[in-house]
Amino acid sequence: MTDVEIALARRAALGEGPTWDTAADRLLWVDILASEVHTYDPSTGTDTVRPTPQHVGAAKPRASGGLVVNLRDGIGLYAPDGSFRWLAEWPEEGRRGNDAAVAPDGVLWAGTMRYDEAPGGGRLRRVTPEGKVTTVLNDVTVSNGLAWSPDGRLMYYVDTPTRRIDVFEGDDRRVFTRVPGLPDGLTVDADGCVWVALWGGGRVLRYTPAGELDRTVEVPARQTTACAFGGPHLRDLYITTAATGAPDDDAHAGSLFVLPDAGQGLPSPAFPA
Repeated sequence: MTDVEIALARRAALGEGPTWDTAADRLLWVDILASEVHTYDPSTGTDTVRPTPQHVGAAKPRASGGLVVNLRDGIGLYAPDGSFRWLAEWPEEGRRGNDAAVAPDGVLWAGTMRYDEAPGGGRLRRVTPEGKVTTVLNDVTVSNGLAWSPDGRLMYYVDTPTRRIDVFEGDDRRVFTRVPGLPDGLTVDADGCVWVALWGGGRVLRYTPAGELDRTVEVPARQTTACAFGGPHLRDLYITTAATGAPDDDAHAGSLFVLPDAGQGLPSPAFPA
């Protein structure tokens, strides 16, 4: 497919984590290494930036307004007036927050990784709106994509160096599919298909609920990082990219891309804290 458009031309160091804020009709995304949360308005093309005090792996809308953010040292909350407080802290030398997502039951799942990407150095945790923390996985390397099936029964998960997407059903974890490259962020559409961005691959792949590849979206930037459906009817697929690690001649590295009318997305739950 060759119909991908540049939604926003930028040179993000590590663009990541696109999430459609349904209440605001805006796309949230982050530049992890620049410590920035971006809010993109496709109706005007404007992009506003909120600096964060630490590297920020993900930002999601709160039901009360504001944001929940996965920072280097834990989970923080921004109020609508911009004030900040910690919900849960876990400072660990050499580690930072990476991808995160709000589950259908309102619990935040937040991953971490080591800056040096040492094997087994990351974690996957659950954080309730009250701040209760449960460590689910202790030995991941690059904790990445998180998303749920339309009925909420299945959770898809990526530990990038494994080159696969896993699926959780309750306490059972199994391989959903093996990926020809390094899987990064992912999303699930209304048909239960899983879309995953390939780090260093310059494309997004879609897998059927049976784990079969049935669609490839080529992106004119090598370091594709994550994808999410957005727009007024959740029909457009937004794709983040990174300039970090991109070739010098990659003119669009770090830009935000969009594939119009790619499919039917699912609304992202707001964090109820």
